[in-house]
Amino acid sequence: MIKTLTATEYIEPLREGGSLPAIVQADDDQLYVMKFIGAGQGPKVLIAELIAGEIARAAGLTVPEIVFLTLDPVIGRSEPDAEIQDLLHASAGLNIGFQYLDHASAFNMLLSPHPEPRLASEIVWFDAFITNVDRTPRNVNMLIQNHRLWLIDHGAALYFHYGWQDYLKKSESPFPLIKDHVLLSLASELDEIDAIMLERLAPASIEAVVEAIPEAWLQADTPFSNPEEHRAAYREYLLRRLGLSQNFVEEAKHARAKLL
Repeated sequence: MIKTLTATEYIEPLREGGSLPAIVQADDDQLYVMKFIGAGQGPKVLIAELIAGEIARAAGLTVPEIVFLTLDPVIGRSEPDAEIQDLLHASAGLNIGFQYLDHASAFNMLLSPHPEPRLASEIVWFDAFITNVDRTPRNVNMLIQNHRLWLIDHGAALYFHYGWQDYLKKSESPFPLIKDHVLLSLASELDEIDAIMLERLAPASIEAVVEAIPEAWLQADTPFSNPEEHRAAYREYLLRRLGLSQNFVEEAKHARAKLL
């Protein structure tokens, strides 16, 4: 179960993020990185964060705890930045938050030791599955905390949902952009990891993740007549893509071979 909390204090914006996420405190007295439904592409980014993050967790990867955060814009009443005030007012209601990782630093390939081939293969497989374009040397979206590697920022994944035409056909994509993945050169166990991931990500796991999408986020302009049809489309896409994992595994292996 994903907890639903209330944001009680706006602490500071994270200005390196284009959508102005922020550190907030919630009513459990913990800190979270909050992403706002009123930013950028709206609920689709939050849906991608939720689906990708919880699939990563089910697959055995390390991701921050995800929570739903209810926002009353009044918490930003002392914020002098008009852009932030506008964002808070546009984001009243249900948003998403991620456990704040204190004293974490950005991963880079100059650090040693590198991730083991098994972990690198798991991450490459996962990112190919969710069509994540944001795990490149330029934007690694991984943090190191206490020698542990954490995956963050999946809002750019599942980009198929920006155009729902032929979405089942899109599930067949080999995802050629995997060639830019920061860990691809280390991912030498993709065939073995494919079998392991297919065991970990049983259909029931995928269905549970999709079921967790808040109905309020499924109200955006779509070709679907109701939220349940919208939810079912995500489920169909993900399950079909999972069943065709060899498409993106072979693409990743082919791209890696060109690096060696």
